[in-house]
Amino acid sequence: MDRISLGILAFPFLFLLLTLRVPIGLSMLFVGGCGTALIAGWLPIMSQVKTSAWHLFSNYSLSVIPLFLLMGNFAAKAGMSSALFRFTGACLGHRRGGVAMAAVGACAGFGAICGSSLATAATMGKVALPELRKMGYSGSLSTGALAAGGTLGILIPPSVILIIYSILTEQNIAKMFLAAFIPGILAAIGYIIAIAVFVRIFPDSGPRKMFVDWKTRVILFKDIWQVVLIFLLVIGGIYLGWFTPTEGAAIGAAGTGIMAAFSKGFSFFDLIEVIQETAVTAAMIFVILLGAEFFNSFIALTRITNLLAESVIEYNFSPFTIVAIILVIYVLLGCLMDSLAMILLTIPVFFPIIVQLDFGMSVEETAIWFGILTLIVVEVGLITPPVGLNVFIINKIAKDVPISDTFRGVLPFLLSDFLRVVLLFLFPSITLVLVRALY
Repeated sequence: MDRISLGILAFPFLFLLLTLRVPIGLSMLFVGGCGTALIAGWLPIMSQVKTSAWHLFSNYSLSVIPLFLLMGNFAAKAGMSSALFRFTGACLGHRRGGVAMAAVGACAGFGAICGSSLATAATMGKVALPELRKMGYSGSLSTGALAAGGTLGILIPPSVILIIYSILTEQNIAKMFLAAFIPGILAAIGYIIAIAVFVRIFPDSGPRKMFVDWKTRVILFKDIWQVVLIFLLVIGGIYLGWFTPTEGAAIGAAGTGIMAAFSKGFSFFDLIEVIQETAVTAAMIFVILLGAEFFNSFIALTRITNLLAESVIEYNFSPFTIVAIILVIYVLLGCLMDSLAMILLTIPVFFPIIVQLDFGMSVEETAIWFGILTLIVVEVGLITPPVGLNVFIINKIAKDVPISDTFRGVLPFLLSDFLRVVLLFLFPSITLVLVRALY
């Protein structure tokens, strides 16, 4: 069998393993290793086993991942998510659908110190869902808002997947963080508008809460000033040149750890649990990265990426048409795969094609713009059927709400995501304006 046919057959075989619930890291490791052995023999595989793990895990940039995970776990244990929800609820709860809007705002705030969409959805679901249901919010709106709000963790810096994309494409992490700010803010605003429209079409789905006076709001703000301080210190320090993203992550983890230690109810057993959760999640991500290293080496040997690039040039598609096709592929893959798997499987195939195209921008700006678009579409996959990992996480917490109601509840947010993707696709300068201003 020739190399190209072997490379094409690798993808359905990989999807078969994923369907059989084989972990994604092991699946990529097995397919990539066997494929390379069939092409080049077992000796290169033995050499790769010896060198790839050391070469990959000794990468200084990867140390930012466990640090940001540790920062998010400390924040969750310290009760910062509850404090964020209480404050945003006091500011927005008196409006129709305001508590659901507050949940989205709290998700955005928690995502800014957590960096994980799944963790944001799970944490805020436990905090906000009981309050939403107690106030009489419909099952579809309450679960849909939290599932969609959880996706903000993938885009609002610091984001673990944003870091992984930067490492895979050799882009500056600080610039990627900066480019994600405006799309992240647009996402939060779009979700709030979606809720406002939803409750006007279905008035009984989102009742009002009593107005909270400004004095109470100031008191509640005192409970979240630490979150604001950490975010400004980490992100501001990176862009002011005080420290690198990795150093910023270390400072953020230390800061949240200190505040967790002084918070009520935080015990030694909580510290052990935080360390264990961080270690398990980081190990899972690193195994996936190792599997991707083997799989991507195999794909490079098959020369599929070269064939795709030559086909694109031969058919003379416009650059924007090619990006649109890739984004549609991401939407379809999002119905079947989780976000990290999509990024690791597809970026080594699509990225070499994208950087060869002329969008009227530099290669770096093209990489940043394409990365933000990709992450937004990957984020949409977290709330689309049949997988929709965020939907399943929230629905597992809300045991009285049918899964069909939750999927109906995310439809307004999917429409908001679609409009945002179109806007950023047609006007790349929206994504790049802050990068161009500061660099």
